[in-house]
This record gives sequence, structure tokens and C-alpha cells, in this order.
Amino acid sequence: MYPKLPISFYTRDDVVLIARELLGKFLVTNINGQGITGGMIVETEAYAGAVDKASHAFGHKRTDRTKVMYEEGGVAYVYLIYGFYNLFNIITNIGNVPHAVLIRAIEPTDGIEMMLERRKMSMAERKLTGGPGVLSQALGISRAQNNFSLLEDEIWVEERGISFPDSEIIESPRVNVSYAEEDALLDYRFRVKNSQWTSPAK
Repeated sequence: MYPKLPISFYTRDDVVLIARELLGKFLVTNINGQGITGGMIVETEAYAGAVDKASHAFGHKRTDRTKVMYEEGGVAYVYLIYGFYNLFNIITNIGNVPHAVLIRAIEPTDGIEMMLERRKMSMAERKLTGGPGVLSQALGISRAQNNFSLLEDEIWVEERGISFPDSEIIESPRVNVSYAEEDALLDYRFRVKNSQWTSPAK
């Protein structure tokens, strides 16, 4: 058994640093006791809340969807896009500061057969977990897990002693946030260099 990340990891105030440090951590699920699935996080994006034009909470926006963003860090924020894909985010910082990190890709390591079944695939390749929508499918994550604590036993993040130096990390602007004007240019996306599992978006 590997240790879960403690609440203190999530409640720090630098969401960009947290997004970078999540690379090499392992996102793990046991949805409804169906079995363990998971993998190493290889791509993330930071969203800096009320001051970030790319964030759902820009300008302190509060809706039924975004209210979870105002919880204390260490809970899941799962939302639907394109009427089909559930995207998994980790809320960070203290309560009422709506920071979040989108998990964009993982390298599958645990329960691969179950992930293949969920994705209706026969072989583990990038499209299994190389993108925020497909990784949620593979891990069984849906909006049912929205606001779930990452300290419990259905969805969590583990420390397995892997980290990456700056030379092995690509920093770049986030994907599909052109509406965010100047904030679309911020290097808030982090990828493990040469990983075959990162999402295909440039």
C-alpha cells in the first residue's frame, strides 16, 4: 500500500506549483468497490480561480456547478463537457479560494484490464487514458464522484516516490482556452517530456 497525499498537499496556495508536482503522483480509483484502477499522472493544467479568465470561477462566479470549487482543497471537481465527457479536477487551496487542477492524462498502471473494458478497447495505447475525458472513462469517474474527498477510499492520489526534474517537464499554454484572452497564454499546462501517454493536443 502506498500513502495517499495528505490534505496539506492540496491546501497550499500555489495552484501552478501543485499542478507541476502532481506529475509522477498516481491517481487511483475503486468505484463502488469494483476494483482498483489507476495510473501515473503525466499531464495537468492549473486554473487559478477568480483572477484566471480560463477558470469556471473567474470573477468569483458561483453556480450549482462551480460551488464545489469553493470547498477546501482535496476534493474532486467533476464536470461534463460536450454532453458526454466527464473531466476530473482536483480542488486546491483553502476554502473559498476556487483553485483547481485538471488531470489531463495518466500512464495506466493498475487494473488495466478493467480500464480496457470500460473504454471498449483491446490494447493499452494512448487513447486509453491520454486525454481528460477518456481517462475519466477508464477510471470509472463520473459526476457521481463530484465533491468526493481524495482522502477516502473511492478516488485518491498516491505518492510512489516518483518526481521529475525541470528538464523532463514541458510547460506550455493550456488547451482550448482561447476565450481567456491574455490568460490563454499562461504556461499553466505541464507534461512529462517524451511520455507516450500525454494527450495529443499541441
